[in-house]
Amino acid sequence: MSRTLRPSAMGSRVGALASPGLALLLSLTAHCSGPQAKGLPKGGLNASEANTWVRNNTSLLQNFWCLPASQLPREQLSSLIRSLASQRVVLKAWQLSCLANLAAQLGLQDDFEFHPPNLLLFYDLSQVGDTNCRAFIHHAAQGDTELLTNLPNQRVALQRTALACLGGPHLQLSASDLWLLGVLVCDMEAAQIVTADPSVLRNLLRCPRLTVMQTAALNTLLASGKTQIGPPGSWNLQGLQALGLLATYISPHLWEKVQEAVGLDFFRSVVAACRAGQLSRHDARRFVDNFLESKATSVSSRPKRRTGRSCVRGNITAATLHDDLFLVHYDCTQLESCLGTRVLRANLDPLLQHPLPAECQRVVKAKLTQIYPHGIPEDQLHLIPSLVYLYSLAEIGQWNITSGDTVMILLASDAALDNQTEAVLQRFLDHNGKVTGALLVAIGGSRLCWMSLKQLQFIQPSEFRLAGAPDISPCPQSRKDALFVKAHEVFRNTSNVGEYYYLIRPYLGGAPLEELQYLAQANISMDIDTFTNLNPLTLKSMGVDSVRNLLGQNLGDLRKARNHPNVILWMHSHNMTDLSDMGLYTSPTQAYVANRPPNTAYPPSGLIHSLDPPGNDGVSHTSGSPPVHLGYLSLAVALPSSLLWLLLCQLPSGQMATAHRTLEPMALAQGSRTPEHQIPEKQSC
Repeated sequence: MSRTLRPSAMGSRVGALASPGLALLLSLTAHCSGPQAKGLPKGGLNASEANTWVRNNTSLLQNFWCLPASQLPREQLSSLIRSLASQRVVLKAWQLSCLANLAAQLGLQDDFEFHPPNLLLFYDLSQVGDTNCRAFIHHAAQGDTELLTNLPNQRVALQRTALACLGGPHLQLSASDLWLLGVLVCDMEAAQIVTADPSVLRNLLRCPRLTVMQTAALNTLLASGKTQIGPPGSWNLQGLQALGLLATYISPHLWEKVQEAVGLDFFRSVVAACRAGQLSRHDARRFVDNFLESKATSVSSRPKRRTGRSCVRGNITAATLHDDLFLVHYDCTQLESCLGTRVLRANLDPLLQHPLPAECQRVVKAKLTQIYPHGIPEDQLHLIPSLVYLYSLAEIGQWNITSGDTVMILLASDAALDNQTEAVLQRFLDHNGKVTGALLVAIGGSRLCWMSLKQLQFIQPSEFRLAGAPDISPCPQSRKDALFVKAHEVFRNTSNVGEYYYLIRPYLGGAPLEELQYLAQANISMDIDTFTNLNPLTLKSMGVDSVRNLLGQNLGDLRKARNHPNVILWMHSHNMTDLSDMGLYTSPTQAYVANRPPNTAYPPSGLIHSLDPPGNDGVSHTSGSPPVHLGYLSLAVALPSSLLWLLLCQLPSGQMATAHRTLEPMALAQGSRTPEHQIPEKQSC
């Protein structure tokens, strides 16, 4: 069967596209997506229309996966990668790692300048030559290094490669060095930041977060006065705003040195940005806490405290709550004394739009309890997501939750605590609510971790299918196990093993040993990101050959993750001779904490054996959900059904029937059980 695809449904116009890979991409997305694909003419697209169609359907490209892409010729894969770059399609780590391997196998790594920066993070860095080292690192440094969370060795190697491009470690990073390093500065130690050229602030702006030591380094650098905004006493509003999120890390000590008028103007701008949704409450609250701490002893900013809890500043009114400097004028003690319940009831929303310190939030919660002693009404629940974490499970049990919208608001990522998820959902279910696929997508995969087993059973299979690919890696192992059982029940009758793997992949962290052994035999080439999130004790029970077969063409990625706790645990259970045959030359007892980037955290090796919660979670599974009983499958069966039938549609009817008869027995299970991944008998082309 030819590897070059010419879909008849799209006609010769698609085949004439200058980008063959894009032509294939269009045909696959249109075939798989149906009504989701926007504006695709029945007659196909010409070359000038293709990029417009892709721009309008970028979300479909985010569903990219490596199994069908692995069958593309070099030119088509190259076109696909360039399309992903030009349209800035955001892919996840599990997609990027295997795509990087496909590109390397076909010799596309040298075309890195046309590839997405995030893809470069996953390339084999030993293949980066001296002549193009600087260009490669600069392009890769535009990516998101958080994607390498499960590849600690790759992250360290990226740092070392970058420093090698500079001629070795530098005592002081120059402006040109920093231009090259980009986001890689976020993984550097505090000492390197302090001694770097002041333009390092531009690099730090790209960091998703700063460590405690990096925060101290930032404040040391700002205090020196060597940055573009000068010494703290000369700061102005424009300079502070130019710092972006870095300004939220400024210490109380530095705020004391800033001119009062400038500080207050900046305070107003932060509160306004928070109210407008342009700044997260978490970042705004960090700034507010630091700023108010600096003003705690200032006579001009704080009234002298009187004995008792009398209202000194004057009663809080609706107008007071609309003042962006409200938190400067009223500390939490004055908030408690000066805020009446009538004003609070009528102005809860504007009050909670302020980034209240935790102490002030507790004051508001106590006053709401006085107003609503039998539970907060549902319309008011929409206003209090920032306070939800303060409520006990018993208090949540008093709420009446009848709308899925209320659930979404309360279970937003920055609202309820994880262990409040079950209680909030239960109040919804008690009022005949239904957990839909849209609701699951809205509240995020981590919330699945905290649903009860009974609540999971309430989810209909049709809705579970619509939940997308949730990230359940933060879940306790017991919940991962339960989610796998649910997912296997829903997806077990998928038509072929390739599509089954695509659907079940997010839930494999709870897969039993026999499921992983089946997948190892099915030649699915598991990506390294999924592999590192498997149950560590189940993974420990897998032999070297099973792991080799499971990872397939992605086996080389083990070297990039060999200091990941789960990989270390697996390596400890095998002898070094077998591991060396797989290219794992480094001893698993090597101290993997040394040289790790400061933003990467792993538990000490002594804790690896206690990663699972108490109970039976730590027992390697030898039973559970029934495995899929299949023999080895041909490449065609491993493809998703949409691509398989696209291939078969190109054959004359006689050849198609022959191909169907050839494929069908290969999908039958061994023994007498009904096959769970068999090819449908009839399929319209």
